Amino acid sequence: MNWNDTKKKAIAIGVQPGKMKKAELIRAIQTAEGNTPCYGTNRGDCPYTDCCWFEDCAAEYRKTMA
Repeated sequence: MNWNDTKKKAIAIGVQPGKMKKAELIRAIQTAEGNTPCYGTNRGDCPYTDCCWFEDCAAEYRKTMA
């Protein structure tokens, strides 16, 4: 999901993006939706394959491990 779509999703569920960084905003959305705020922790074994950030999450994890 691109940044603009992520911001629109946040606003639609009552999360104000403000100056949040991408990972912060996605975790805030996950929390607001009642999900585990796990963005950026996908080591390749994440069971939530239907998550709209699944691929991006794995890439984020790889960036933090580099």
